[in-house]
Amino acid sequence: MAGWRRAVELAMTDEEIATLAALSRSRTELASRVSRAQMLLAYRENPSFCAVGQRLGVHHQTVQRCVERALADGPLAALDDRPRPGKEPTITPEAKAWLVSLACDKAKDHGYPHELWTTRLLARHAREHGPAAGHACLANVVQGTVCKILGREEIKPHKVRYYLENRDAEFEQKMAEVLCVYREVEVLKKASAKGKRRGKPVTIVSCDEKPGIQAIATTAPDLPPEPGIHASFARDHEYKRHGTLSLLAGIDLLTGKVHALVRDRHRSREFIELLRLLDAAYPRSTTIKLILDNHSAHISRETRAWLATRPSGRFEFTFTPKHGSWLNLIEGFFSEFARSVLRHIRVASKHELKERIMAGIDDVNRHPVIHTWSYKLAEAA
Repeated sequence: MAGWRRAVELAMTDEEIATLAALSRSRTELASRVSRAQMLLAYRENPSFCAVGQRLGVHHQTVQRCVERALADGPLAALDDRPRPGKEPTITPEAKAWLVSLACDKAKDHGYPHELWTTRLLARHAREHGPAAGHACLANVVQGTVCKILGREEIKPHKVRYYLENRDAEFEQKMAEVLCVYREVEVLKKASAKGKRRGKPVTIVSCDEKPGIQAIATTAPDLPPEPGIHASFARDHEYKRHGTLSLLAGIDLLTGKVHALVRDRHRSREFIELLRLLDAAYPRSTTIKLILDNHSAHISRETRAWLATRPSGRFEFTFTPKHGSWLNLIEGFFSEFARSVLRHIRVASKHELKERIMAGIDDVNRHPVIHTWSYKLAEAA
C-alpha cells in the first residue's frame, strides 16, 4: 500500500511573496504564470496538494509539480515553462534561403501575370518548383510557414514602399539658392521692424498652381446633426462631377497676402495673368522675386516674351530643384487651404466653386499669416 504524500516546506522571501501576490492578480500576464503564482501562495497558507488543487480547480499533481520545481529552482523560476527541445525542423536552412531569395524577385519575372508575390502564390510556387531546385522539404510547404519564414527575415514581398529618386544633378546648388532667398526674407523683415530701408524696394513671393480642384455636387441634400441622435452631417454617397478648376496663387512672404486666380487650366496664358496681377499689386520701382517650381509654363516662350515687355529687373525667378517643390513655402498654404476651405466642399457648378475659392482667399487675406522657412536656413550662405 502506497504511503501518504508528505507536505514539504516551501520557504519564500517577503520580496518573492509580494511579486507572486502581484502576479496572481494580474490581468495582463500569461494565464499559466498567474495560475502558478496562485498555487504557490495557496500552498504557503495550506501546505496540502489536494486542498490547493480543490481550491483552485486543478489536479493535485499539477500543484505538486509546481511546488517541487519552486523548491528546486526558486518560486519565480517555477512560473515559466521549462525549455523543451521541440520538433526537429523539416525545412532546411538552404531551403529557407532559396525561398527568401525567391521572394526578393518579382512574380512577373517567374512567368506569372502578377507584379508582386502574394504569400499564397509564393507558397504554391515553392511547392511546385522547390523539389526540382533541390529542396524536397518544400513539397508540402503551406502559406503560414512561408509567412513565418519571411517574417523572421523581415521580408514583405507583397508590399511596395515608394521613394523619389534624385534626378537633379544640381539639387544642392538650387536648394542653396532658394534658402538664400529665404535668408533675404529674414533680413528684410528685420530691417522693416527697425524702420530701415535697404536700397531698391524688394518683395518676395512664393508661387505655385494647385490643379484638379473638383467641382462636385450632391445628389441629395445633406442631413444636419441632431443632438443625441446623429453627431455629424449625413451625406448621400452618390455625387455629380462638374469638372475641375486650377488655383494659381502667390503668397507675399513679407506681408502674408495671397494673390490668386482661379481658372479652368494652368497654361502659360494663365501664369501670365498671375504675373500681371502681381505687376499691378506693387509699385513700379519694386523688384518682385518669385520662387517657382519647374512647370513648363514658368519658362515657356510666351512667358519669356511677356517678361521682355517689363522693365529690366522687375521680375526675378528662383526655381526649386526638380522634385524639390517641398522647398516652396506656398505648398504649406495649399495644404492648409485644402484641409479647411476645400475639405468636403460640395457645389452646384464650377462657377460656384470659383466664387467659394476666391471667398476663401479673401478670408485668408483678412487675417494674413506670414509664412517663415526655418529648416536648414542657418546653413544658407
